[in-house]
Amino acid sequence: MDVIDEPADAPRKRGRPKVSSDEDKRAHIVEVAGRVFVRYGYAGSTTALVASEACVSKQTLYKLFQSKEELFAAVVGAHRRLMLDLPRPAEDIAIAESLERIFMIDMDEDMDEDRAGFLQLVFREAAQFPELIDILQREGMLASRQELADWLNERRAEGRLSLDDPASGARMLMDMVLGGLGPPEGRAHAWADRAELLAHLRRCIAIFAAGVGAA
Repeated sequence: MDVIDEPADAPRKRGRPKVSSDEDKRAHIVEVAGRVFVRYGYAGSTTALVASEACVSKQTLYKLFQSKEELFAAVVGAHRRLMLDLPRPAEDIAIAESLERIFMIDMDEDMDEDRAGFLQLVFREAAQFPELIDILQREGMLASRQELADWLNERRAEGRLSLDDPASGARMLMDMVLGGLGPPEGRAHAWADRAELLAHLRRCIAIFAAGVGAA
């Protein structure tokens, strides 16, 4: 059999290339872990189960996450973007319309179901496991609320709304909208259909915008 020699100046291959980077593996594990936590709850989920569902070894998982608590924190942090689309540039549109975009009212149904499932997980686990509240506050709600308060404060500085306490306003708005998006009793019991839910969310935002005298 003839052998085709490589050119003398061809670079030599240095072993097998990595299938994926640690960042890719981390993102994949976090995505899978989110589904596992929603399905089985915090108590019913284990790192071994996450590793199996993610098709990685436990050694690989522990290389990236030292504990179940650290993995849960990563899941909470990753889901923050599903809660609020912030930060975002200033927009020359009505405040109510901006808020609808921030809360992603028109999110596609599959992503919306993921968000609802995660919100129900947060409500459920915070009640059952007080030790997780610090994680939920630090990686989730508290950080998102601060971003929303900053956005409201910027619009106040522009003279587009009147709000004496942006932090309180952000809390109020998130309580209304996120409470509707992921009610503890589940959407099937809270809303007849998706159209009724969206109408309620838009009503919450419109009432808030009118209350702060939004331009």
